[in-house]
Amino acid sequence: MSRLLPSILSRRGFLSAGLVTAGGAALTARNAAGQAGHSGHATAPAADPAAVPDHGASHGAMITVGGVDEARNGFDTTKLLTDWETGTVSRLPDGRTLRTFEVEAVDKEIEIAPGIMFPAWTYNGRVPGPALRATEGERLRIVFRNGGSHPHSMHFHGIHAARMDGVPGAGLIDPGDEYVYEFDARPFGCHLYHCHALPLKRHIHKGMYGLFVIDPDPARHPEHADIARSRLLGTPENAEWQELAMIMNGFDTNFDDENEVYAVNTVAHAYMKRPIRVVRHKPVRIYLANIVEFDPINSFHLHANFFDYFEQGTTLTPTLKTVDLITQVQAQRGILEFMYRDHEPGLYMFHAHQSEFTELGWSAMFQVVEAVA
Repeated sequence: MSRLLPSILSRRGFLSAGLVTAGGAALTARNAAGQAGHSGHATAPAADPAAVPDHGASHGAMITVGGVDEARNGFDTTKLLTDWETGTVSRLPDGRTLRTFEVEAVDKEIEIAPGIMFPAWTYNGRVPGPALRATEGERLRIVFRNGGSHPHSMHFHGIHAARMDGVPGAGLIDPGDEYVYEFDARPFGCHLYHCHALPLKRHIHKGMYGLFVIDPDPARHPEHADIARSRLLGTPENAEWQELAMIMNGFDTNFDDENEVYAVNTVAHAYMKRPIRVVRHKPVRIYLANIVEFDPINSFHLHANFFDYFEQGTTLTPTLKTVDLITQVQAQRGILEFMYRDHEPGLYMFHAHQSEFTELGWSAMFQVVEAVA
């Protein structure tokens, strides 16, 4: 897949420059610290980086060295996992819920790997953009302001009128302008939004995308009401799950239409260095989407375990059962469900099953624990 490039940030130059390297002091065996997640959800890694034991580098013996200044980035990979944006809620005259989100396009330089800055176009100053979450049947209103330097939009993967499609002539706005998208939340599932301005590959690749999750309304699905309640944020049944938001992304640092850095949630090897703590006896649910540009396919492989997969998240029964690997093209997404009840505590890897992707940043760890301190 790689080709020789003049830039030191080509795939091969990236490796030979030592920005990604094996072993060393960066891989000292310290415990991975964590903090309790909201409502018993999965525990994200702690704010202070903690290196993982030496086998953290075993897949290709390569990992980025050093840390990323996430305070300067303005978003923390710790919080991206569980930071659901639920907007503000009011009532329509007919009694239905109106859920309002405010989103702004912002040009911002971010650090995607130690010492590697990327000139991003963002939603609300973060990549990926806010993980918008609503409930099936609600009326959604998204107030979008363009504070960037190029025309932008928000195209939602869902059901809506043509004038709400976020394409040229229907919600694409110039810098300084504002547009209000309004539609009903349907269908339930794990969806995506992204900019649909041209050239599309640049607007997506530069960081303009985010998760758009619609929880099922249990009253609309009596045959699977218990399952629907487990997905409905704020219910006791949902609190039993450790839920995580993940977007698989990549970055073309020298704009040659090939990616030099890969990640889940933007920062290369973030969750390899700071493993995600999950409680052994509680189930895990991942809302996963692929938005990598310039590569035709991405993948997710779970070590030492298997999961059930819900393609697009639009069903309450699995579309695939007992698998340890799924592939996704760009904009494909789904829900993964699994647990570590029968496992001993320890570090369990997950990553793309394209070795090049793992070595250039898309590999991570779960730290399975008995309970959260």
